[in-house]
Amino acid sequence: MKEEGRRGDVNKAADTVYVVDDDLSVREALSSLIRSVGLHVETFASAAEFLAHPRSGSNACLVLDVRMPGLSGLDLQAEFAAAGDPVPVIFITGHGDIPMAVRAMKAGAVEFLSKPFRDEDLLEAIRHALEQGRVAHDEAAEVGEVRSKYESLTGREREVITFMIAGALNKQAAAELGVSEMTIKVHRHNIMRKMKVRSLPDLVRMMERLGG
Repeated sequence: MKEEGRRGDVNKAADTVYVVDDDLSVREALSSLIRSVGLHVETFASAAEFLAHPRSGSNACLVLDVRMPGLSGLDLQAEFAAAGDPVPVIFITGHGDIPMAVRAMKAGAVEFLSKPFRDEDLLEAIRHALEQGRVAHDEAAEVGEVRSKYESLTGREREVITFMIAGALNKQAAAELGVSEMTIKVHRHNIMRKMKVRSLPDLVRMMERLGG
């Protein structure tokens, strides 16, 4: 069963800290600490319970116990990586060792804290993780907006855009596609309008965001 901090009066757009630990006393202590600095907290007794819970679209980070029954914290981190989920992870453990910490950090963990740790160390790690999450969230939103614009293009316009970002002349694109230069010019105009850019360099930079 999920335990949630500050029910009913939380701004859905506010930062959220998810705590996953199989020890109830740890969950309660961490929830109290994190709520004391005004952050919204949701706690879970297992990785499976967390995965079954629908997450809001708010900026968030995850405080994870490394060793838990079933899926471990490292297993959960691997699930996020496989799904392309950028949620920042902070590991806490009473059984930490150097190889485990190295594995977690190489996989992108923000911090690896061994119990007992100072409250301020955890809070500082959370602040850093939430800022990292904010940046990733903003970047993902920008990429999503570019992808939406790109998907509004017709199949022919997508062909033309590849010539545009490659620096091809209109006549070269026309010859390759078997159409007139005027047709290419019309496609270029429509592409610039749909992508909402004013110059070719802007379009190239936009497409680079998609890896195009």
